[in-house]
Amino acid sequence: MRDLMPGLISLPSQLDIKAAAPLAAELLALRGKDLTLDASAVEQLGGQCIQVLLSAAATWAADGAELAVREPSAAFLEAAETAGLATSDFCTRNN
Repeated sequence: MRDLMPGLISLPSQLDIKAAAPLAAELLALRGKDLTLDASAVEQLGGQCIQVLLSAAATWAADGAELAVREPSAAFLEAAETAGLATSDFCTRNN
């Protein structure tokens, strides 16, 4: 998942139950650092990964760090909307 740019993770196409634990581990390894998640390749976003991303947003907010989602795919947006969420729910802003 890690991208070549520091602070940028390219999310995989399948964010299902099998991806939840590896995603959580990768995010925890970067805790406290400003981070951007590239969601352009996401084709499936399941409930477990939604929970991981929401937890990350809460953690980053508590730590005072920025977490952003860039270029969310149509599938990402649809899954979030189905869950009653918006892309902004997965982000923090460090003002």
